[in-house]
Amino acid sequence: MQQNGGPPRPWVVEFTDFVAARGNALYRYGYVLTGNAEDAADLTQEALMRLGDAWSRIRKKDDPEGYVRTTMARLHISLWRRLRRERLVEAVPEVTYTDDRLDGDVGLWKELEGLPPKQRAVLVLRYYEDLPDQEIAELLGISRGTVRSQAARALDKLRIRITDLETGRV
Repeated sequence: MQQNGGPPRPWVVEFTDFVAARGNALYRYGYVLTGNAEDAADLTQEALMRLGDAWSRIRKKDDPEGYVRTTMARLHISLWRRLRRERLVEAVPEVTYTDDRLDGDVGLWKELEGLPPKQRAVLVLRYYEDLPDQEIAELLGISRGTVRSQAARALDKLRIRITDLETGRV
């Protein structure tokens, strides 16, 4: 990103500082959206690449992190639409990947992984990102009513699953 071997442009330094400061938080957000570490890393990297290309324009806005989170949510939704069915693989990994950087209740994240992608995204955006239903609807390209119904269905599934775990039915 240097020009003619000279010092980097000021916005390049700002972007590098932004990634260093907020990269881990963005990765965790990607993990919550995707449900696994590899996809989260890919999603974060793709969003940051897009942000880097537009940084000179984006840095002037009030919330560049909000911009990259919105980009991540839209990229993830775009992926759902392309891959609406399960992906088959030749070999199943023997050990699951765990990331020590994730904060919070690991059990809850595991239960969130069991939800359909749209329901998981609605819960993450509502409770983790604390976004209002209208903003979630705009991000996901769905109606406010769909946001509410997806959240209600997801919460019902989580309640049933947690009750089953507590009573030993699973």
